[in-house]
Amino acid sequence: MYTIAIIAYDAVNLFQLGVATEIFGVERAELKVPWYRLMICATKPGPVRTSTSLLLNTPYHLEHLAEADTIIVPSSPRFRTTAAPDDLLEALRAAYQRGTRVISFCTGAFLLAAAGLLDGRRATTHWAWAAELATRYPKVLVNPRVLYVDDSQVLTAAGTAAAIDLSLYIVRQDYGAEIAAAVARRMVVPLHREGGQAQYIETPFPDLDENDPFGATLGWIAANLDREFTMEQLAAKAAMSRRTFARRFSATVGMTPYQWILQQRIVLAQRLLETTNKPVEQIATCCGFHSAATLRLHFQRFLHISPQTYRHTFQQKQEEEAYKVHS
Repeated sequence: MYTIAIIAYDAVNLFQLGVATEIFGVERAELKVPWYRLMICATKPGPVRTSTSLLLNTPYHLEHLAEADTIIVPSSPRFRTTAAPDDLLEALRAAYQRGTRVISFCTGAFLLAAAGLLDGRRATTHWAWAAELATRYPKVLVNPRVLYVDDSQVLTAAGTAAAIDLSLYIVRQDYGAEIAAAVARRMVVPLHREGGQAQYIETPFPDLDENDPFGATLGWIAANLDREFTMEQLAAKAAMSRRTFARRFSATVGMTPYQWILQQRIVLAQRLLETTNKPVEQIATCCGFHSAATLRLHFQRFLHISPQTYRHTFQQKQEEEAYKVHS
């Protein structure tokens, strides 16, 4: 039997706490294996206030982490704004030294980074906070495009729902694919989701003055993504030399014109796949990819998913939301 400890602290994310409790804490006699023993360990005496202000009482505390084979660190907004208590950081370091497997969900990665457990390791967190994690902890090799990362003894999950993906992965590691699939079926979730969190990342359009020729040029590009562009054409439209245009583009947008145009084409394709029933070949033409094969190539490279699977995933999600509204 494996023992799993979930650390509970002020404003701990209740959904993630629930995910771990559901997957590891519910008895599963039908599986005919010795299921996990689960402990929710509070960082201090007394009730723990969760992210929804629900109060949680538990008989377990930091000293019980010594009994765990695996420690789960859910997210809390406190990790990004205040320093973690020294006793919590020391408890995590001690557990790591004992060989305990350590897992974070979402911004729980900030706590692992503060404890030094992510130094030199690959890790992920929610895409909205990935850049901040990389800046604050430059020794961490942050990958914002995946749902979770398994770097030996330390594993990290991306956004909130990725806690499910990583938890099922842990079950698969501990008990095998057949048991993990049975748990996924019982929860009515996929055992493995296609792609990574890159498909969920918002891509904001630069906030530029359209009266400025440079800003107007970017707006024109975005409105004409079905066309082919040359650097000479774009620079002339912005009333700049090619070199000045490239330099201004990099300084303002943070990438080359080619990279940005490709990104905007992918964003447009995502929107059309989500909101229309146009054939993939037609969407490819509308977005300037010229062929469905080229669109598939870029989707796989940047989103790690095919256009067809992306459409199915997001249109299914919209159908579920519509059902919730009308049921």
